[in-house]
Amino acid sequence: MITAEGLRKRFGTNTALDGVDLTVAAGTVHGLLGPNGAGKTTTVRILTTLLRLDAGRASVAGFDVVAAPGEVRAHIGLVGQHPAVDEALSARQNLELFGRLYHLSTTRARTRATELLAQFDLADVGKKAVKQFSGGMRRRLDLAASLILRPRVLFLDEPTTGLDPRGRNEVWEAVRALAREGTTVLLTTQYLDEADQLASAISVVDHGRVIASGSPAELKSQLGGDRLDVVLHDIADLPRAAEVLAKVSGTEPETDADNRRLSAPVTDPLTALGEAVHALRDADLAVEDIGLRRPTLDEVFLHLTGQGVPA
Repeated sequence: MITAEGLRKRFGTNTALDGVDLTVAAGTVHGLLGPNGAGKTTTVRILTTLLRLDAGRASVAGFDVVAAPGEVRAHIGLVGQHPAVDEALSARQNLELFGRLYHLSTTRARTRATELLAQFDLADVGKKAVKQFSGGMRRRLDLAASLILRPRVLFLDEPTTGLDPRGRNEVWEAVRALAREGTTVLLTTQYLDEADQLASAISVVDHGRVIASGSPAELKSQLGGDRLDVVLHDIADLPRAAEVLAKVSGTEPETDADNRRLSAPVTDPLTALGEAVHALRDADLAVEDIGLRRPTLDEVFLHLTGQGVPA
């Protein structure tokens, strides 16, 4: 549903995109991750025809973004980083206004507003001014407004930034419902857990290039399988515990002194866990917590970009 090959874009002496390649399958949620300034929003602006590319090619819903921008716009919806609704109007008035801007008749705009208010669980508050809405409700209304024409492709540019956990969950549920109904979603996000929760495929962007692609599980597998984590009671015991864990795992464990934590990859997790428990006890080392876990998307991001987790 979305293809991009060699997208390049410069702003003066700054190279925002340096050959971005991207493929998004129909009916999926595709996450676009990267540190601030990596080129995520520039990519979205090019794919939604808001910005012209300098080189490369891209198509959305089968239409070239340069040769047929009008056709692209007719088949997409966009939710930007900031709410686009009018706070002085009610939810229904906002949706009817967007309908009229999309050249729907007055009757059709009203009908579509009713449908969308029900779809996004806003029917009971349809007559309330948006300024009375919570952050999550406003973003759901934003999503509803982007779907006036039932677009085949929806672009979400950091849709949950600034929301509390409840608001984020409300938006997540709305996005999952859209994907179940067949809408293709390209999601940029600052939250790695958000991509992990929603996306069936992820592209990691850094310095204007896609440096890794795959499902969350495939990306995590790049760091190996299960890991053995040990949290000690006393930070002074870290060196001795690291020696013990190295013998059990066969590799030098990673040390997180701030959290008194040691972590090492293991090939036979259950055996390694049992051996570690006995070895640490025999060494008279006090342990607060010990367990097995899979690598996180945060760790994958750090490994791929060599930078901090985006925030």
